[in-house]
Amino acid sequence: MPSWRRTLAAAEITDPAHRADYTAAARRVLRREKAPYLALRLLAAPPLVPYLTAGLAFMNLVDDIAETGSPQQRSEGLAALTGRVESALATGHSEDPVLRAYAHAVSVRGLPGSWVKTFLAGAATAEAGFTGFAGEQDFQEYLDAYAWPGIVVFTGLQYPGGPDEAQGAAWRRFVDAAQRVDFLADLAGDLAAGRLCLPQDRLAAHGVTRTDLEQARDTPGVRALLAAECSWARTALAAAADVVGHADPGLRRVGRTMLELMSHQLTLVERAGPAALRTNTGYGTLAPLRILARTPHL
Repeated sequence: MPSWRRTLAAAEITDPAHRADYTAAARRVLRREKAPYLALRLLAAPPLVPYLTAGLAFMNLVDDIAETGSPQQRSEGLAALTGRVESALATGHSEDPVLRAYAHAVSVRGLPGSWVKTFLAGAATAEAGFTGFAGEQDFQEYLDAYAWPGIVVFTGLQYPGGPDEAQGAAWRRFVDAAQRVDFLADLAGDLAAGRLCLPQDRLAAHGVTRTDLEQARDTPGVRALLAAECSWARTALAAAADVVGHADPGLRRVGRTMLELMSHQLTLVERAGPAALRTNTGYGTLAPLRILARTPHL
């Protein structure tokens, strides 16, 4: 793995002020999400790493504001952030080094601003005002409004000029799978926070109530519901596999690794069954190391 200085040089980021901004963005990602940061540093082509790191820092910044505080605090925070982002994208200037780095990345890589605008609007509505899903259609609308633009404001920086239609569609399939796995892996924590991310109609189909899930009841209906949700996620993962072929060659190892990690995490949820309602399901320790170790051969 090249040093951060060499990584910045490989991306042709030579201006000291820009280098400092990208370094600040990288430090934010490292503090918040060590695994994705290390995956980028270890597996992505160095010329892409600073831009993608800035994109991930920006995505995390928006997520943090959209998920913190009361509904009014989230709304006010996102409105203020939207103004700062629009100014940064228009002028390249901001008091926040993360926004400066992201604005520079968007400019250099030519990511259409429409993705950023859609993501911020989705954060203020679909995410900040989240009340659950009545059915699958609500979930799909959530993806379109928030999760899909959210992944593209980050991964879209790999493509000069932004993703084309086929590339964008591939990342839409990826985020469909990723969101399903994430909701299952984080069931316990989400329920503890008063957030139910499984569609209500699928609970009803299995005769399961929200209270059943909140109290982690091990019933035939709960087991059947979780098995069915895992099956939905498995199908989505299979459909998302072609994202690797649509990725820039310099990001394909990252894509393969993420798919492998998601599959591994889903396996742990499948094995846990109702126990997944009592504690969140992580990746574990040894399996991710094994996946990373064999990634060059995938």
